[in-house]
Amino acid sequence: MSRRLISSGSPFEARIGYSRAVAHETPMGVWVAVAGTTGYDYAKMEMPEDPAAQARNTLDTIAKALAEAGCGLEHVYRVRYYLTDNAYADQIIPVLGQVFGDIRPAATMVICDLTTPEMKIEIEADAFKPV
Repeated sequence: MSRRLISSGSPFEARIGYSRAVAHETPMGVWVAVAGTTGYDYAKMEMPEDPAAQARNTLDTIAKALAEAGCGLEHVYRVRYYLTDNAYADQIIPVLGQVFGDIRPAATMVICDLTTPEMKIEIEADAFKPV
C-alpha cells in the first residue's frame, strides 16, 4: 500500500498544512479523499463573484486532483457541499447536475460559514477506482 499527497499548488495548502487530496493505492484499487475545495482560480488566484462560476472552478480543481491520483469524477462515490447561503443553491445545482447527474454519488448539502466572505461554496469528494 502506498500513500500519495496531491497538491493543487494553492498557497493555502502549505500555510494551513493540508493536501488537496490524499490517495491510497491498495490491492483493491485507489481510494482518494479530496479536501474541501473552494472556487479559486489558482492560476490567477482570483475568486469569481458568481456562485455557479465558483462551483465550476471547484469541480475543475477536484477533477485535476483526481486525475493526478489516477481517477476521474466518474469514480466519486461521496460528495459534501457547503454553501454560505441557501439562496445560492438554485445557481449551483445546475452545475452540480451537469457533472454528477449520471454519476449520482451520495451527497450532503450544508449551509454554513466559510473562512472568507468571498467563498460561496466548498466541496469535498471521496473517490474509489477499483483495480
